[in-house]
Amino acid sequence: MTSKTIIATAKAPAAAGPYSQAVRTGNLVFCAGQLPMDLSGALPATIAEQTKLSLQNVAAVLEAGGASLASTVKTTVFLKDMNDFAEMNAVYATFFPENPPARSTIEVARLPKDALVEIEAVAIAD
Repeated sequence: MTSKTIIATAKAPAAAGPYSQAVRTGNLVFCAGQLPMDLSGALPATIAEQTKLSLQNVAAVLEAGGASLASTVKTTVFLKDMNDFAEMNAVYATFFPENPPARSTIEVARLPKDALVEIEAVAIAD
């Protein structure tokens, strides 16, 4: 049986419930959905700012697990409003300029903290 390692970093907001920021098993890191919160718990106002902060949090958690945005193979983007897709996508593209991961984007009724976006990822660790 493959073991699992719980990943936690102070460089991203702590898990807000009974879950881990990420779990590593073998050479895969499964990053929980990251809200667009800074370390004080504040959320920016716009979808562009929230997308950027969510992805910065994803990057911090992946790095703690020995992975990176460049080694990401799959993301899931949860949007409060699909009308924000183009603006989210423009910011998202700056984080994955080459060989972007597979992605699903889903509109949801509501996100924790009334965020506009939440992003999770799966990446390959070194």
